[in-house]
Amino acid sequence: MTNTTEAVKKIVRDADAILVTAGAGMGVDSGLPDFRGNEGFWNAYPVAKKLGLGFVELANPQWFESDPALAWAFYGHRLHLYRDTFPHAGFSLLLDLAKKKEEYFVFTSNVDGQFQKAGFDEEKIVECHGSIHHLQCTQCNAGIWRADNVTLDIDMENFKAADWPHCFQCGATARPNILMFGDWGWDGSRTQGQEERFDDFLKRIIVKKLKLVIIEIGAGTAVPTVRLTGEEIARKLDGRLIRINPRESGIDPPFGYGLPAGGLEGIRALLT
Repeated sequence: MTNTTEAVKKIVRDADAILVTAGAGMGVDSGLPDFRGNEGFWNAYPVAKKLGLGFVELANPQWFESDPALAWAFYGHRLHLYRDTFPHAGFSLLLDLAKKKEEYFVFTSNVDGQFQKAGFDEEKIVECHGSIHHLQCTQCNAGIWRADNVTLDIDMENFKAADWPHCFQCGATARPNILMFGDWGWDGSRTQGQEERFDDFLKRIIVKKLKLVIIEIGAGTAVPTVRLTGEEIARKLDGRLIRINPRESGIDPPFGYGLPAGGLEGIRALLT
């Protein structure tokens, strides 16, 4: 691993532009739960096991219609958890690197807002699955608004929220602006705006003929959006992809390099 790490460090040093792509594994070192498989989910939410609900079943917009107290117990707890979580040191290392380059961008499937909290430019982030810190209505086209003032009283023993946010326009139950499973009602307009800025970033890479390095952290294969996005961009722009993952780091050089490590460990190995 030492030889690989040294080779990758040089690639990163020589790069003109950095793209950080991150999945759920990025947050583990900050203390956020790992929802890998139902067992990982149930370790974080044992009450869900009692109810016979896995992550896929619970992360479904139907609950905001049929049982909003249950839906907001889950998403409300996560909202408070993400607010209270401090980004681990790897975020700062990546931000310091990004600021030294001519261009940078972040592409993440995480809805936790940790990159913004760590100081990354809001205008240089794509949250492809949306954000828990923003809301939308379950019934009308009220648009998207911030959840800054939302606080919830949650009975974790019974997994019920005592109250939950409502639409400022029609009064119906509000929901997080997150792309859930089986979700046909997600308002993707905010993410679309982010993706348009991301496309402009990629165009600048091409026009300026910049050397691009993609640093992927904690992106699994179960929902491979982050992995596939990075691989496609690396091929199209002749970039190099560095995959930091403790279990699924496989990738073929010289197209890319794998570091079999957790997020913080891999970032430190790469950048210190």
